[in-house]
Amino acid sequence: MGWCQYGSNEELPRFDARRSSPRLDSNDGPKKFWRITCFVVDGKHRRRGVASAALKAALAAIKSKGGGIVEAYPILHWGSYREYLGTASMFQEEGFKIVEPFGKNNVVMRKKI
Repeated sequence: MGWCQYGSNEELPRFDARRSSPRLDSNDGPKKFWRITCFVVDGKHRRRGVASAALKAALAAIKSKGGGIVEAYPILHWGSYREYLGTASMFQEEGFKIVEPFGKNNVVMRKKI
């Protein structure tokens, strides 16, 4: 039905190579840094909580691995380009806060676990 990609900064190094990628502020401390980069949900199952369940599972896995700072790049409104990044409201429900805009329709969100 669907899945979510997440990983540590070391596991997803190509993300930092993109010029438009936001950079983690060094004031965020020495904790481990994680990214949630995308969701894929079969069209028949969209808008039924599959991505939310995948997000919760990713956060639980990150917590079991010692936690740290988790960053994501969701869209502000459903229907925007890049729907595979999840929605800001879904991340807000899990305690993420908006840090900065990211492109035209996305934001950078973070949470410490």
